[in-house]
Amino acid sequence: LCPVCADENKWLEMRIPALVFEKNNEILIRKRCKKHGVFEEKYWEDAQFYYRARHFADNGLTLENPQMPKVAKDVICPLDCGLCSKHKSHTALANIAVTNRCDLSCWYCFFYQRQDQPVYEPNLDLIRKMLRTLRSEKPVPANAIQLTGGEPSMRKDIVKIVKMCREEGFEHVQFNTNGIKFAKNPELVKKIVNAGANVIYLSFDGVSPKTNPKNYYEVPRALDNIRKTKNAGVVFVPTVIKGINTTEIGDILRYAAANIDVVRGVNFQPVSMVGMMPKSHREKQRITIPGTLKLIEEQTKGEIKMNDFYPVPCVKPISDLMEAIRARAQYRLSTHFACGAGTYVFMEGKKFVPITRFLDVEGLFEYLEELSVRLRNTKAKGLAKIVESGKLLYNINSFIDQKEKPKGLELGKLLTKALVAGSYDSLKEFHYRSLFVGMMHFQDPYNYDVDRVERCAIHYALPDGRIVPFCAYNVLPNLYRDKTNREYSIPPEEWEKKNKRKLKDDKYARNISKEEQKTIEKHYKEMIEKFKRGP
Repeated sequence: LCPVCADENKWLEMRIPALVFEKNNEILIRKRCKKHGVFEEKYWEDAQFYYRARHFADNGLTLENPQMPKVAKDVICPLDCGLCSKHKSHTALANIAVTNRCDLSCWYCFFYQRQDQPVYEPNLDLIRKMLRTLRSEKPVPANAIQLTGGEPSMRKDIVKIVKMCREEGFEHVQFNTNGIKFAKNPELVKKIVNAGANVIYLSFDGVSPKTNPKNYYEVPRALDNIRKTKNAGVVFVPTVIKGINTTEIGDILRYAAANIDVVRGVNFQPVSMVGMMPKSHREKQRITIPGTLKLIEEQTKGEIKMNDFYPVPCVKPISDLMEAIRARAQYRLSTHFACGAGTYVFMEGKKFVPITRFLDVEGLFEYLEELSVRLRNTKAKGLAKIVESGKLLYNINSFIDQKEKPKGLELGKLLTKALVAGSYDSLKEFHYRSLFVGMMHFQDPYNYDVDRVERCAIHYALPDGRIVPFCAYNVLPNLYRDKTNREYSIPPEEWEKKNKRKLKDDKYARNISKEEQKTIEKHYKEMIEKFKRGP
């Protein structure tokens, strides 16, 4: 995209040719607009890791019931989103923005209600309609939903909405929050979790007041309140901004590890230059996935290395195997290889032990791909196919270094159970023992790549019935998000009259004593140091 044309809402002019190329061991994207000249932007900060990730690309699938009527040859991406017949991924994770109100006003936020702007809060009937649209996707219905905003906990009926997600058949209900209300209201936390939210997606940008003014003082209490429910896990979500919090990447992981009884993962998000992000800061604050991975390697002293991470579509062999066993389309993470990466890390004493230290990941993937081909070609059906699949356990164990794996971890059994059963619950024990470390780099107008959008697996449901990829919804807000939401919004004055209070009254003002501040600061230092020393 031409960032200037996109900013000026010149939709047909903004699509321009681009070249993704290597220079000085980095991957860059260069594009030329006839009106605004040449733009060059950092795409990935390590060329070799880019080529390695590209090896795991997944061709994706064909949607059987796209919402948009155009045939693929007539689709112009990203102008015809909804989903269209050209899209190559089903909805792996759906987002529903239940409000644009927020109790904070973060300078780098890409979506919240600005002062004097309309309030967007779709009613329960519209939300149920969106959920049913997602569940009706073919060939694979959406089974994971994230309730987001704004700050979703600000809605009075949020517990009903969480419960509704479960009623409509979603197995995975993720609650995206800044944790302010979770710290202040343990009863609300309990109600949200009991209603069916099993993952709390908690914003967490650093382990010091300077790097994390948003919720540094509130996170410990929020964690305690979630911990007490005993039914939900937490994923920390740090927005990585170069020069702001990049010195604390390692300590964020240590703090997560020190709370592994409730924290299931850390999902780093290199900053996307959209929304409130100042355009003038782009060059000095830009960081990509490999740049973040290098910081992890440096700040964990090599315990977690860049090559311990794999791109999202690396799990293609698992989807292929499950399709061969069940003879129907299965959940498939066919996201573009440049969108995200991840690994699993176990703790042994004070050390991080990535799964790659004791599992031959690529060897296992090759074996699973070969097995899926055999199962598709075999005449075995029913029980015979299950017996053939049952040989998995013996063969999977051959890819595991039994001496190096964490004590008591029956990885072969866990993986076999997950592959054969294919159920969400079968992965629980694995997640309880490990810490997922991942990252997702959402696009902005400067690094926009249409090929990535066509493969996006994280989608927003709109109240008008459309399903829109994340990087179309948030990067082109005047085309999708804001334009549609305005149709379902009410003026701020009307909202205030209806709710008998001012919108500004909901903004959070921290009021804690210096003594309490010191106690919390001491807590962080002790938790991080405790993990450094080991148990």
